[in-house]
Formats: sequence, C-alpha cells, structure tokens
Amino acid sequence: MDTTSFALRHIGPNSDEQQAMLDTIGVKNIEQLVTETIPDNIRLDNDLNLDAALSEQEYLNHINELSQHNKIFKTYIGLGYYPTNLPAVIQRNILENPGWYTAYTPYQAEIAQGRLEALLNFQTMIIDLTGMEIANASLLDESTAAAEAMGLLFAVRDRAQKKAKVNKFFVSDLVLPQTIDLLETRANPIGIELIIGNEADYNLSNEYFGALLQYPGKNGQITDIKGFIEKANAENIKVAVAADLLSLVKLESPGKFGADVVIGTTQRFGIPMGYGGPHAAYFATKEAYKRDVPGRIIGVTKDANGNRALRMALQTREQHIKRAKATSNICTAQVLLAVMAGMYAVYHGPKGLTFIADKVKNATSTLAQALERLGLEQVNTHYFDTIQIKADAVNVKYEAEQKEVNFHYPDTNTVTIALNETTTISDLNDIISIFEKVTGKSTDKIESISINETIPTHLQRQSDFLTFDVFNTYHSETELMRYIKRLERKDLALNHSMISLGSCTMKLNAAAEMLPLSWPSWGSMHPFAPTDQAKGYKLMLKALENQLSEITGFAATSLQPNSGAQGEFAGLMVIKAYHESRGDHHRNICLIPSSAHGTNPASAVMAGMKVVVTKASENGNIDVEDLREKAELHKDNLSAIMVTYPSTHGVYEASIKEITKIIHDNGGQVYMDGANMNAQVGLTNPGNIGADVCHLNLHKTFAIPHGGGGPGVGPICVAKQLVPFLPGNPIIKTGGHQAITAVSGAPFGSALVCLISYGYIKMLGYRGLKKSTETAILNANYIKERLSGSYPTLYSGEMGRAAHEMIIDCRDFKANGIEVTDIAKRLMDYGFHAPTVSFPVAGTMMIEPTESESKAEMDRFCDAMISIRKEIDASSKDDTNNILKNAPHTLGMLTSDEWTLPYSRTAAAYPLDFVKDNKFWPSVRRVDDAYGDRNLVCSCEPIEAYMEA
Repeated sequence: MDTTSFALRHIGPNSDEQQAMLDTIGVKNIEQLVTETIPDNIRLDNDLNLDAALSEQEYLNHINELSQHNKIFKTYIGLGYYPTNLPAVIQRNILENPGWYTAYTPYQAEIAQGRLEALLNFQTMIIDLTGMEIANASLLDESTAAAEAMGLLFAVRDRAQKKAKVNKFFVSDLVLPQTIDLLETRANPIGIELIIGNEADYNLSNEYFGALLQYPGKNGQITDIKGFIEKANAENIKVAVAADLLSLVKLESPGKFGADVVIGTTQRFGIPMGYGGPHAAYFATKEAYKRDVPGRIIGVTKDANGNRALRMALQTREQHIKRAKATSNICTAQVLLAVMAGMYAVYHGPKGLTFIADKVKNATSTLAQALERLGLEQVNTHYFDTIQIKADAVNVKYEAEQKEVNFHYPDTNTVTIALNETTTISDLNDIISIFEKVTGKSTDKIESISINETIPTHLQRQSDFLTFDVFNTYHSETELMRYIKRLERKDLALNHSMISLGSCTMKLNAAAEMLPLSWPSWGSMHPFAPTDQAKGYKLMLKALENQLSEITGFAATSLQPNSGAQGEFAGLMVIKAYHESRGDHHRNICLIPSSAHGTNPASAVMAGMKVVVTKASENGNIDVEDLREKAELHKDNLSAIMVTYPSTHGVYEASIKEITKIIHDNGGQVYMDGANMNAQVGLTNPGNIGADVCHLNLHKTFAIPHGGGGPGVGPICVAKQLVPFLPGNPIIKTGGHQAITAVSGAPFGSALVCLISYGYIKMLGYRGLKKSTETAILNANYIKERLSGSYPTLYSGEMGRAAHEMIIDCRDFKANGIEVTDIAKRLMDYGFHAPTVSFPVAGTMMIEPTESESKAEMDRFCDAMISIRKEIDASSKDDTNNILKNAPHTLGMLTSDEWTLPYSRTAAAYPLDFVKDNKFWPSVRRVDDAYGDRNLVCSCEPIEAYMEA
C-alpha cells in the first residue's frame, strides 16, 4: 500500500472491495462498466494533460512555497473589505471543524437544528443592527446582495408603477465601484435603467421606482440618509441602503429612517479577507416583501409534539418551484461564513461590539487630528472608520509601500485610509510617519486614543441591539466552546455518515486541502491590493483556471462567479454578449429541458432571455424531435440551450452530440450545467460533447465543502469564441478584452476556497481524477444493484447502467400510505441523511454516493433502505400510527416513562445492529412546515409569543 498516495485516501473502496462490487454488478472490470455506461462517441481518446499527483506532504510544501509569493502589507484600502480578528475559538471549533463545514443545506430540518439555530442568531443580529423586520440566512457578497435588492424593489412596484413601466433606479455615486459595476450587469437584461448621481442634490421624480445609498459612503463620508429617504418616500420611491455592519453599532439603523431594504457584508465580523471571499452578505427588508426575498429564511415552527423547532421557511418560494417566474436564481448561501459571523456577535455581545466600534471610530478621529497637525486637509466632515486626505497620492503610495502599507488612491490628489479592529497605536504612528516623510514635517507621536465625536447627532444610534440571551451569555471561551459543541451535536454531517444526495456530490473534503485556509499568508490578502503583492494568488488561480480548462476541454476559465447559479447567469451573459458582438441583439430564446434544475430557467430570465421548455421522452431523456422542432421554429432568435450532462435523471444521453449540433445549426450556443461534472472528469468533457460554455460547482465535483449550504464557487469555462467576453472588474483587470461587467464583487470571487480545488486536482493528478470518476460510477451502480428488488430505478442508460447517481421510484408506496418524505425521516433513525427527495421527479429519491464512500458504508446505507422497504410492506393506508409515519424518533421519546406505540422501542431506535455502534439522535420530532409558514418568525423571539390562540 502506497501510503503517500492521496487517491488511496480520497477513494473509498480498495481494490479488493471494488472487485467484489464489480462482481455484484456483473461486469469483469471498471472499463467494461464505463463502456456500458458512457456512449463511445463522447469518450476521450487521451488522458488529461495535467501533472502527476503530489503526495499530501509534497502538496503542503508546494502551497506553502506559493504563499511566500504573497506580500501581506498592513491594509487600509477599505472598499468593503477589512482586516479582522477571527476569535481562535471560532476558527478551531467552526472553520476547522468538519462537523460544521461538511454539513449539507438544512433541507432535513430534524437533523440540522444546530446550524439552523446558528443561522437564526445571524438573522437576529442583522434584524437588530439594520432595524428591519426580517432577514435572510445570507447571500453571496455585498454587491450581489445590492443587485438582489434592486430586483426586489423592481418586483414590488405598485400597480400604477408597473402600468406606467417605471424602470429608473437611482444609485448614489458614493456606492462601492464593484457594486455599481455589478448593478449594470444585472439591470439591463431585466429592463432597469440605472441613473448614477450625487444623492445630495439629485431630484427624484415619479420616473424612479427605487434608489440605493451607501452608508457610510465609499470614501467614508456619512451622508444624511434620513433626509434622502424621507424625500424619496414622498415620491413613492423605495430605498435600499448598503450599510457597513460594524458602523451600525454607532449609527442609527436605516430601518428607523424608513429604508425598505438594507444589505451589506458581514466580512468584518471576524472573517478573513481571503483575496475577496467567501464572505456572508446580509439582506434585510420589511415583512411585506417576505415572498420576494431572495435566498433562504430560517423560521421558527413546532414539531409533532408541539415543541419549538427550526427549519427553512417559505420553501415553496424557492427557485426550483417558481422556475421561470422566480425573482432570483439564488441557490447557494454563505452558511459557514454566516455561522462564523453570527458567533462573532454571540462571543462579543452588544458591549463587546460597542467596544470594537468605539476603538475603530476613535482611532480614526485620532489619526485625522494628527494628520491635520501636519497641515494636511481631511475632507470628510462626518465619518466612522475612513478619512480622505488631500495629498500627493503618487508620493504617498511610494512611501507607504516602502513601509509595506496599502492605502486607497481614488485620484492623484486624494488618499483614503480605512481603519479596522486590528489597528493599533503603533500602526497609527507608522501611518503618520509616512505622511511626515511626504510633507517634510513632523508631529507628536500618538500615545493614546482620543475621543472625538465624528457622527452627526441625528444619525447617532439610539436603539438597543442584541438584547436576547444568546448574545449576552457566551463571552468566555469555555462557554462559547460548549455552546458551539451543543449545536454541532444536533447536526448530522459527513463526519458521522454518508450523505448520498443526488446532484449535490457530498464527497470527502480532505484535511490537507483545508489546512491552508487558516494560513494568514492566504487569508489576509485584500482583493484590491496591488497585483504585485498577490503573486502567490495569481500563480494559484491561473493554474486552477488552466486545470479546469483542460478538464472541461475549453479554451479559458473565469473564477469570478461565486456560486453555481451565479455561474449559470455569467455563462448566459457571455453568450448574450457574443451574439450582440455579431449584431444578433434579437437572439433571446433559451431552450430548457423540462427536467432541468430550477435555477436554469430563473437564470435565463435574469439574463433577459425568454424560456421555451422542451419535452422529455418516456425514458426521461430529452425528446430530440421536440427539441429539433422548437430549435427550427425559433432559429432566427435562438440564443442558447441549457442542458445538464449526464442528465438530471442520472443518464448519459446517447443523443447529446445530436442535440448540440441541432442548436449550432440553428444559430444558438450550448450551455452545459456542470452540476454532474463528477461523472465526466477524465472520461469525457463538455467540449467533447459540443458545448460552448459550462459552469462548474467547485463545492461539488472539486471538493469545496458545502458548509451547511455554502460557500460555493461556480466558475465558467468557455470555448474560444466566448473568451473575449469573460467577466471583468472595475478595479483589478480580469476577463476578456470585450469583458462583460462584473458578476461578483471581487475580481476572482471566493478566491480563498479555490485553494481547496487546486489542492484536490494537484494531489489526485490526471490518473487520480479519472479513477475518481470511474469509482463514482462504480459506487452508484453498486447501490443500484443492491437496491434492485426493493426499489425500482426510474431511469437508466441504454445498457441498464446509471451514471454517478440514480433515481429510485417511491410513488407506488402510496398504496401503503407511505410518502417519500416518510422514508427520508425514517432514514434519520438509521443514522443517515436522506438522498435528494422529489427532485427532479416528485415521489422519488436521487442517490449519489460519490467515490469517497467505502463499500462498508454503502452496504450500511443499502441495508437501511432494504430494512425500510420491509417496514413499508408492513404498513397500511388505514393505520397511520406506524414506525415510518412517527419517524424520526428522538431520545426524549425513547426514554419517556410511557410508550404507547404499536412497535418496540428497539425497533424505533435500533432497527439494525450497526446503528447501536454510532447512534445519531434527532433533536426534534418531525417539524410542521405549514405552521411555520403561516406564522413566520425569523429571529430569536420565544415561540410562545407566536402560538395560535
């Protein structure tokens, strides 16, 4: 056994186990199975042109050497990103803890109560600081949150505004430049006209439906948002405010002034800058708009016993239900980062946050006074953490970089300095020394921080915040550590058992891939730092782009999209730009198969396209003749098709090359959804099947952890003709020479977690990547064979094989009174998270084991499913008091003095012997989703206050 082989550690079954599995399936070897699974005409002829594998130790040495190319300066750039102090207790117990970072989105609420509580804390923190009525459980970044706010305000225009086609949206010129760039990307396709101007003197009229302000502004100036909001409201114009969260500790909340939406980032609540991400954005609004809020809301409900329970609220509002009518395509949040930011507030509490905010504000005013003593003009009349200095920016930049300090230079005569919680008195004196050198003058050394009010009286915070017990209890490390552990124990993650979610690829997130995320040499880089300070990042990101281009068979890659849905939108916008460059502005028809994920039609609508749905055949494949008919019907206006491969039904459709040719013959481009790329790597690729662009889910195929629902990364890979249009950034050069405007705030999206995928590819090498795909196919077909006779497989390939996932049909169990949800809840009693439920077909389960699961773990899962089938057979429609309908069974039920159920406690809690060795106890009984939707509560209010009379 080669103990240095990463593939040996990443791939679950060993060679003997693989042979036993092949024997069960009825094939001689892996190659025979792959040949029977993947059509010959799309197989790759050669191995991937990638490096051979590194061992874990070789990789860690390599990534450490790369990190030395990064120069970590003292950074006062601001523009939405700040150095922070991440409390070690949060770093060790959440960021570096697989119990938190390997969990899945909390769709199965009964085994996700810990994450849900942490997210409820996050929402409460946001509601308190913004003064709004509801908040969601995070978005991707501040800039995309601003675009979502614009979209919400456009959607909730009143009837008269819609009738009059009011479409102007005012944006203050003090809004962050990356946000303005992204607003331009998102506004035009849906018919919004952006007007950028000076908020102090711009005259609003009934031609506007909304406005966006920055609070404080990008240059640090605190403007009179109260007066602006009053003026806007008088004209029936709704206002969104992008607010710095730490400043809201000292500034009155925008909600108190009548704002309709408040958005921003929680990055400075202890999250490393990471060259741009990932960071949890926040989104807060009025309850009246709850059904238009993008993303997810965590809500309070009750379980089957009437006890308080949490779950994701308003789930029918999500994009996979609304599809082409969705107001947002948001699918991923930034859950792990939201949990960390929320814990930062729990740890510090209102008094601790006030101390930090006062420290930052007072340090800023102390610095301003010292610089004024040097004869320099400080422009901002009111500020929190950022000042503007009039000086020779060229000379200041030279002297600053000699001292390894970064400021921001908006023009040749202005220097802005944004302080943060890490700034010390020594740092202030270093800053002063730079300006002493430039001016040739000197001033007294700062010995202590002075207190000087820099916030206008009518904007100073008067309202309380973070008054609930959770924010006023866990301030010692011991108490916070125990609180985090208490929540963790309520959650089932990959460190407990297999999570076999189809379309979600819950594979191993190897420790060696994760370790560098904690290194300051990677975490402390500002996304707008001079590029010569980020050479380590540049080398890593460029190498990852090249790796992904080779794997997909395409010409170039953009890492900017920071979720899969964002990648979909970016890919479609690149296609749109390509058509427009050829004069084909009219091409706006997007064909989408009926089996597509709901984000596909939502993304197409956001890109300004008209969705035309194509039929599926009886075997679940794309109906080629229906597709041909619709492509030819719309050939003059055809823009693209969005196709998932292998299909969402878990099949390599043999007609895929015919499908792509039909689209090309009719003037369209082919977008391939990369959700199932784990079934392609090393065996086939999007370029080989005839696609023009694909997005990749790095949090699926390429091992970035799901983190309880995020972070995700969704880069796009494109064919040669689309390379010029890859997305740009207004501050750091990215993208092609005809780049579309930004799709994410940071130049390279969530750059920090790209280290994980880079390490995954480097340590597997070209052979390990191919072996991983082969094993994913093997594992899926092994489970398919083991479950045959108990559960029918709904779809399969021409030779009866599944791809890397398959769908089992549970609809006939209705005759026994059993729904697919009952099976999902009963699996919890066996210690497993359910596979994907009722997607893409209602009443089914989609199972994907990934290559990382061992034969023993898959056998335990199959044994559990077969045991449940026997329980189904013993159930009847007339008797609903059965073991499946009562699942899951909690420890409280099993230890109760009374047991009146018609089956034994042992059958309920320990249905198979293996469960006894590693029992997971759901912390609540089955949750009542309908009750929670009728009584929406998304903060830490006690449930008693909302019980029905």
